[in-house]
Formats: sequence, structure tokens, C-alpha cells
Amino acid sequence: MATPRVAAGVIYRNGRGHFLLVQPTYKDGWDLPSGYVEPGESPLAAARREVVEELGTDLPVTGLLLVDWAPHPDEGDKVLFVFDGGVLSPDARARIAPDGREIARADFHDPAALDELTPARLARRIRTALQAGPAGAGHYAEHGVVAMPMS
Repeated sequence: MATPRVAAGVIYRNGRGHFLLVQPTYKDGWDLPSGYVEPGESPLAAARREVVEELGTDLPVTGLLLVDWAPHPDEGDKVLFVFDGGVLSPDARARIAPDGREIARADFHDPAALDELTPARLARRIRTALQAGPAGAGHYAEHGVVAMPMS
């Protein structure tokens, strides 16, 4: 029986085509606001918890963009949920305050910069999630590549 690690993250947009990434202090590169699901916690609850922990404020989670089966050679089987946080208002963006301990920075980036900022597997996952669009159509993916649209 599979016992995958489960993680959840959220994509937030700024209304100009850019999306939010965080720069963790404990690893190189940028990531979505995200983290592992704790025992007894749902992926949605984990995504909401991680947003508060990493961004210092409670922001909306409005839909599911992607479920990605993405085993990792060092970590084993993984299932990753990427939720939609929608377009943040200027007031919501102003409330973002990384703690400086776990997250050094949080900035909006152009999707064209993904390959420079993130590992290839994460870049694929984010691109696929962004293709689902804010309407919440969603996708099921394997290694960040759409295997089946959800409807």
C-alpha cells in the first residue's frame, strides 16, 4: 500500500500576470507558500495554515488548481495539492510579512522567470497549475505534466 507524503501550497496573483513566491531560509531557490500536511490535517487546512505561518496573514484559498503525483528520488512517493488564492488586492498584498526565520522574502514574479527561480519539477507544476486558470477547472498531473483535466 502506498504511503505518500502529502503537501499543499497556494498560488496568489497580483493582477498584472505575476504570482507570489517565497524564499525559504532553509533551502536554495524560491517556492510557493506551501508545506507538508500534518497527521490528521486535510490538504486544504494545511494550505491555509502554511499561508498564515509563511506570510504572516490570513489570505483566501478559493479553489483547487492541481493535484500532482510527484515522487521524489530522495523523499519517495508524494502527492501535492496546489490551491488557487486568486488575485490579491493591494491591501492584502501589503499585509504579507514573512517572519524572516523560515521565510526570508515573498515577492511576485513573472511566470517567464520560473526556470531561473525554481527547480524544474516545481516550474512544471506551477505552469500546469497556472494553466488551470482562476476559474478552478483544475488538473490531475504526474510530475507536473497534465495527465487528465478535472471537471
